[in-house]
Amino acid sequence: METFEELIKQCIQHFERQRFSTARINMYRFLWLKKLMPYMLKESIPYYDTSVGEKFLRTIVTGDIISRYQDDIIRSINFLNEFQETGTISNHHYKPLKRELSGPVGLAMKQFLLHLASLRRSKKTISEYRLPLYRLFIYLESQHIRRIEDITESHIITFISTSTNNKIFIISSIRALLQYLFKENILATDLSLCLQEFKYSRGVKLPSVYSKKEVLQIETSIQRSDATGKRNYAMMLLATRLGLRASDIAYLSFSNIDWEQSIITLCQYKTGKEIKLPLLLEVGEALIDYLKYGRKNSESDKVFLFTIAPFSPMTKSSVSNMFCRIIEASKVDVRGRRHGAHAMRHSLACRFLENKESMPVISEALGHQSTETTMSYLRIDLGSLSQCALHVPPVSSSFYEQKGGVFYA
Repeated sequence: METFEELIKQCIQHFERQRFSTARINMYRFLWLKKLMPYMLKESIPYYDTSVGEKFLRTIVTGDIISRYQDDIIRSINFLNEFQETGTISNHHYKPLKRELSGPVGLAMKQFLLHLASLRRSKKTISEYRLPLYRLFIYLESQHIRRIEDITESHIITFISTSTNNKIFIISSIRALLQYLFKENILATDLSLCLQEFKYSRGVKLPSVYSKKEVLQIETSIQRSDATGKRNYAMMLLATRLGLRASDIAYLSFSNIDWEQSIITLCQYKTGKEIKLPLLLEVGEALIDYLKYGRKNSESDKVFLFTIAPFSPMTKSSVSNMFCRIIEASKVDVRGRRHGAHAMRHSLACRFLENKESMPVISEALGHQSTETTMSYLRIDLGSLSQCALHVPPVSSSFYEQKGGVFYA
């Protein structure tokens, strides 16, 4: 069996053949030798395999928010795993971190997820449930809880209390799990009762909005002299001018663009709703500039590709991270505001509002399924909101008096 050092050497040689940059190769070498190898020595692991990589990542990534540093480590482990298994590396972007639910506790959680599937919950919903369950699973492991019957109210309350992100959904997910386990006699006690009185006050989240001047500053801050800049500028305009989500930008394909009619037609990843948007002049010119002078030759039907080998399609997370980096580098003051693709959607909605567009028009432009969804985008500008309602003609008094005034009967 090859040693860890031999595996690294072969993987780096493959990187060089694939034209990976020297800086990136050096970064992966550093992560493997200075981060992964010390972990293996500490745990007395003589040889590397995928299970070692997964265990190592568990010590690095504990929450649902992944930093740039953690992103690089995940990517490096996925590269190493794929090369060891196949002798090649097919994808540039990292695969999602596997969140394995193992042992008796994990098995009970997987049974609950199967129960949700039997109730015809969507794959997206089940995936959303899985994350807080995995976080609870990791917490219970850290407390050396290996059996369902060893879980107590104290464990549940402590876990909820130390959770910082999306606590409302975490509580509802864990409550549903505990109710299921009790109903199926897997738990002898209904531990969900300890969450009934759990109080969590969450203020109303106002959308993060950037002024027209700030959006322009963000757009113009992108240097378009190289392939990366041309790509990033085109993606940014799709968000700032058309309000596309990061997922729809990442998955935009050539078949979505009708150049002759100047229309973009796509089925939204989040809602599944089809929308048609005008291919604005500035957006079209930015796309053409990227396609002619920035995009690498590829058989992929996706418009946007990574600019380093092996030039695979962009992902939702990579687009989101790109937006954050660009906005931070633009020198726009982002303190107290989110600064991603969604903030650009919020900002575009408010521009519509300032132009006195009606609610149905704004909803259609953003691809919302209802005007109620759009309302949540526009809480930030109630003054303008009151001015853009559709005109309702006055109702004559004869309407109320018809049939002897039965309207009020």
